Amino acid sequence: MNRPPSCGLRHVALKVSSMEKMRAFYVDILGFTVEWEPDSRNLYLTSGKDNLALHEVQEVLSPGSLDHLGLLVPASQNVDEWAVYLKQKNVALSMEPKTHRDGARSIYLNDPEGNVIQIIFHPPISSKT
Repeated sequence: MNRPPSCGLRHVALKVSSMEKMRAFYVDILGFTVEWEPDSRNLYLTSGKDNLALHEVQEVLSPGSLDHLGLLVPASQNVDEWAVYLKQKNVALSMEPKTHRDGARSIYLNDPEGNVIQIIFHPPISSKT
């Protein structure tokens, strides 16, 4: 049987303890738009090509196995533009812009609940956005 088609990884869901802080960060700082908000504890965001779900929980959150979320940009210089923009918004970078051995360029930052985000230009797929 042939493998059915796939569009790749386009959906991530995060458990969050503060919907207010996380919404402000992903919408106001990173520019996601609200796709659907079924209630005050569930929020679905999009950049237009993906879906990020935020689910507010009551329990104490323990670290999971998620290493980082990747936000793809179309050009290498966009990484540097994001670095300047985030600093203007008082968002600290955990790694300044860096070009990797494979030609990718990226920065790292954390959202308000400590999830690591990589903003990356990755030549093999950035040109396909």
